[in-house]
Parts: sequence; C-alpha cells; structure tokens
Amino acid sequence: MRVTMRFGLRDTLAHRNMERTLNADVAIDGSEDVAIAALLHPFATQALTWPESGRVLFARARDSASLRAAPRARFVCEQQFKPFADALSHAGLQCVVHAGGTFPLVLLLPPRQRLEARSELVRAVLRTDIGGTLVACAANNEGARSHEADMRRLCGSVHTVSKHHCRVFWTILREGSVDRVLLDTWSSLDAPRSIVDGRFLSRPGVFAWDRIDAASELLAAHLPDDLSGRGADLGAGYGYLSVEILALCARVNSLDVYEADARALDLARTNIACANEARNTPAKLDFLWHDVTTGLRGRYDFIVTNPPFHVGRADLPELGRAFIASAADALDPDGRLWLVANRHLPYETELRKRFSSVRCVVESRGFKVIEAAMVRQARTMGDP
Repeated sequence: MRVTMRFGLRDTLAHRNMERTLNADVAIDGSEDVAIAALLHPFATQALTWPESGRVLFARARDSASLRAAPRARFVCEQQFKPFADALSHAGLQCVVHAGGTFPLVLLLPPRQRLEARSELVRAVLRTDIGGTLVACAANNEGARSHEADMRRLCGSVHTVSKHHCRVFWTILREGSVDRVLLDTWSSLDAPRSIVDGRFLSRPGVFAWDRIDAASELLAAHLPDDLSGRGADLGAGYGYLSVEILALCARVNSLDVYEADARALDLARTNIACANEARNTPAKLDFLWHDVTTGLRGRYDFIVTNPPFHVGRADLPELGRAFIASAADALDPDGRLWLVANRHLPYETELRKRFSSVRCVVESRGFKVIEAAMVRQARTMGDP
C-alpha cells in the first residue's frame, strides 16, 4: 500500500512545509521518521533495553516523534548535515559534529553510499563499549540487507527485526568478536582522496564525490569572466564551482562558500584555498556551515549555485526555490544570480517573481543555465 508521509522541513523564508512521498505500509504521524521509528522499535517491544547508566550516542541522528519516548537527556547526537543538526538542537537534544569517547549504546542510521557506510560502521564499533550494544537501521530500498550483512561480517552475531519497510539489526560487542583485519580495511574506505587527475580532493558520500558534476560543469563553462566584487557559492560541495570562479574572474575579491554538509565543506576549504593561492591577488574567503534556506549572512554582487532539489530519492523543487529566495534577498539591487538546474524543474516562475531580468543562457544534456538580474524590491504588508 502506498501512502504519503508528510513532515515539516522548516523554511523560515517562505514559512511553509515541504513534502516527500515514500513507500510505507502504515501511515506515520506528520513529525515521524520511519527509519527512526523502526530503529527504536526493539526498545518499545523490550527486545532491547536502555542502559542503566551512561550516555547514548546517536550517530547520523535526525529528530523524530519516536525520540520523545526515549531517554533524550542522555543522548549525544552526531550530525554533519546542518538542517538536521539545527532541528535536533531546536528539539533540545545535544548535537555535535563529532562525538568523542565510547558509549554503552550506539544507534546508527547508515548512509546509502557503501564505502562511507562501511567506514561509519567501523567508527560506530570503535565507540561502542565492550559489552555494549550497537543498533543500526536502514530502509529496505536504501541497502538494508547489505548494511546488515556488513555488520555480521565485522561483528559476528547479529539480531534482526523488520518494521516499517526497514530492517533493524544489532550486535553486542564481545572481547575478540570483531574482525580486526576487516576493521582496519574498512576504516579508511571513505578517506579523502584525489580525483579528476589530482585537481580536487574528495571522499565517498559527498555529492558527485568521484567526478565533476555535469550540471556544475555546464554552469562553469558559461559563467562570464566579468563577475566581480563580493560573491557567494550556495551548496558548494567539495568546491568545484568556487575554484572555477577564482580562476576565471580576476576581479572577484571576496567569496563566501556555503555548504550544509560539514564533510564537503572541509574538502572545499582545501580545494578552494589552493586555487586562491594561485591567483595574483588572492580573494578573501569565508566558509560557512549553513542551511541556505534560512537566509544568507552577507550582501553580494553575484551568487552562483547548483541548488539541491531532492531529499533522499524524492524530488523537492521547493528546496531549489528556497535557494532562489535566499539569493534574491542577499543580492545587491544590480547583483546577478547564476544557477544551473535540471531542465524539468519549474524555477522560472520563482525567478520572475524576484528578478526583473531572467534569461536562459543554454540548455544542454538535460540541464539549463539561467542568469537572473535586477532584484525586485520585496513588497511589504499594505503594498498594493
């Protein structure tokens, strides 16, 4: 049975909810997350119990209604994606990018990317006390069976329960139960490495991690060389577009790099700093771990972006429209926005609301490059 799960994804600029549709057998509360509901199901049925003392690590955590029944005060939530981290903090949970120490109980939501997932599993094992419990959960269509098999290979005995089209699997760490050779092999699978003939540093799990994204490449090929002054790259990934801007546009003297994924932002720092050092006059750089949909932190002469448009497997064009709104609010009156998008995405309506000049520069390989200029003044209440 196909049902629609709706959950709030805060857009403080547009003040509206965004939706996604997933396959599920049961209707879940609007603030629920099926993977987390499944992850905590063994505790609800008392197949597992919360530790009597000590902290609980929730790796790759997300907020969800299911957490309301958990001992939240003892949770340390680890999350490197800024919108999820902000939601956890807003819910009153302790949230960090990296958690230190070991824990009697570790909860994990493995990522889809296999190399990254295996390295995350190793990190979770290393932070689980001997005698402690490691619990993981993934949706069936997000590689659950493979993730479970990896835990069994690494840790030995594994218990499994299926719920909400997800698979929950756990192990109790015993002295000598972990395959140390596999532990060492998998620990570095998502380590940063050179890509594109050594031009960039990247790592598994980052968007388009092992290549130059075709849409970003098309945008870079059509950027004008007269971009100047203070600019911003929204959703910069490992930094490809920023590197191209610094190489092409000699009059850019300041560039703010916005990225919601802390892992990607770390790579961008390295890649962009190297490109900046090669300029005759290096630009001032600032790297911001930030959710672009909540607005930008500066005023700009130009902005470039290849905005994200999906959550998981579901298209979410509202996310791209929120990027456009944030860009329009931050551009100077004569500033320019350059963006690339899949050809089918309906961004032109939002662009024409916010800019007097909107032109499609090129359409190619299923993508479109658009330049928008002359920001329209936002109307205030009472305006006709």
